[in-house]
Amino acid sequence: MTNAKPKRPAAVTMRDVAQRLGVSAMTVSRALRGDSGIAEPTRERVLAEVAALGYRRNDLARQLRTGAAHELVGLVVTNLANPFYSQLAVGVEEVATEHGVGVVVASTDADVDRERQLVLDMAGRRIAGLVVVPASNDHSHLAPDQLDGAPVVLAATPPRGIEVDCVFVDDFNGTYEACQQLIARGHTRIGFLGLPLSLWTGSERYRGYAAAMEDAGLHVDEQHVSRHRGNIELAEQATQQMLALPVPPTALITANNRNTVGALRSLRHSPTPVALAGFDDIELADLLQLPLSVVAYDAVDVGRQAARLLFSRIDEPSDHKAGRQQVIIPTRVIDYPRPT
Repeated sequence: MTNAKPKRPAAVTMRDVAQRLGVSAMTVSRALRGDSGIAEPTRERVLAEVAALGYRRNDLARQLRTGAAHELVGLVVTNLANPFYSQLAVGVEEVATEHGVGVVVASTDADVDRERQLVLDMAGRRIAGLVVVPASNDHSHLAPDQLDGAPVVLAATPPRGIEVDCVFVDDFNGTYEACQQLIARGHTRIGFLGLPLSLWTGSERYRGYAAAMEDAGLHVDEQHVSRHRGNIELAEQATQQMLALPVPPTALITANNRNTVGALRSLRHSPTPVALAGFDDIELADLLQLPLSVVAYDAVDVGRQAARLLFSRIDEPSDHKAGRQQVIIPTRVIDYPRPT
């Protein structure tokens, strides 16, 4: 007769407590460490369930040391060199810090295959949730059921083919207003340095430009339109090509800050003045010698609002409103140098 050792019961995990209560593991973690952001009734429910299940605080310590999912959220963007994404990251981190959570940031370099691998890797590490700026209009791999149930919020674009929350800028109206302003100043030949139409920002900002031209009875000359993915050098080349035309544009609209910088580099050498209006504010715009209008908005708030939507999904998964939520960030047109 052998003296078999009795099996030890499986350790109770934070996820077990969360599932019993219908809340997230993050909510359990915050309740156990006395986070002030947890309502007292929720804290009492958590502590009662912890006592009933025999959950031990040293389990929490182990999970904290190993960087468990409930202590981390992910942010996936297309290009960290672009100031928009660094400001977006500031907003996400601000809200995450309020929840006592860290942020893992990754860049896809606008490569959808890399994006797909990054989000799968993060989900495999049981990260609590993701804010993603998609690299293309294919969002199928960003559905939560493809990512082990991790909630996802899209930033800078609404979802296509999946039901997730989103935050994006009022791209159409911002560009429409900037173009209208140029037309009101007497410009009839207005060029457009855009983005690929496969991107939401590319299609909506072009649509705003084209609608303003059409509403003013003006023709969009395709020689005055280029579409590159926010590349400074290509925007500079496109501007040079437009200005070298027999009938060049007298004004330009750029679809993002990288295109604006490229256009400014080219316009420094232009023998004739060309008005410029760009989407996204840029640093030191008030110090430029060239007049510039920008479509400005709070990029930090894009990240802030995306993170708030994400944490609302993470903290109370059993109490979601039906359907996806969306937030649209307003824009305004600013002139530099500012009128005195």
